[in-house]
Amino acid sequence: MNDMNEVAQKVAESLLQIKAIKLQPKNPFTWASGWKSPIYCDNRVALSHPPIRTYIRQKLSELIQEEFGAVEMISGVATAGIPQGVLVAQDLGLPFTYVRGSSKDHGRQNQIEGEVVSGQRAVVIEDLISTGKSSLNAVKALRDADCNVVGLVSIFTYGFAEAEANFAEAKCRSISLCNYDVLLEVAAKHNYILSSDIELLEAWRVDPANWSPKGGK
Repeated sequence: MNDMNEVAQKVAESLLQIKAIKLQPKNPFTWASGWKSPIYCDNRVALSHPPIRTYIRQKLSELIQEEFGAVEMISGVATAGIPQGVLVAQDLGLPFTYVRGSSKDHGRQNQIEGEVVSGQRAVVIEDLISTGKSSLNAVKALRDADCNVVGLVSIFTYGFAEAEANFAEAKCRSISLCNYDVLLEVAAKHNYILSSDIELLEAWRVDPANWSPKGGK
């Protein structure tokens, strides 16, 4: 695959151009968790832009082949990881499943949709990594179904220390096409943010739960 930093820069620039990622350090968003955040990321917007959608699919596929070798199944994390996972599975000619946040309360009460074969080498696909908890919930469900999950790939990660610790504890390798550091570099270069905003944006990543747009905490 092309140099990973080159790929990360292209993904960051593309997501900023289509407003899949928005940066508002002075007028932050509020996440469902209640956290104030200077960034909002919705990579599903990329699905509406064929050239960007194709580039992301190609790079996810290349990343999987180069980093994980022979893979027998692709699994997406519901819901945003599902379309990306389908595209990659189709590209690689592999079976596809997806994992719900929890088991259905009706029918067969599945948490995993699709066929899982015992011992299958699988890669999980997610669109975005924050704390990693929902992604690792999917990894656990697949492992509980006797699937050999060799890793997880995503489009973007905030790079929180909590996420790194969670993946390390779960013994699950995680790789993203793009990350927060590259995003800030690209956003400043193309005038999506002011250089004076960078310190405030970096402070959020260090302690997002206590961050304030008035000065880091």
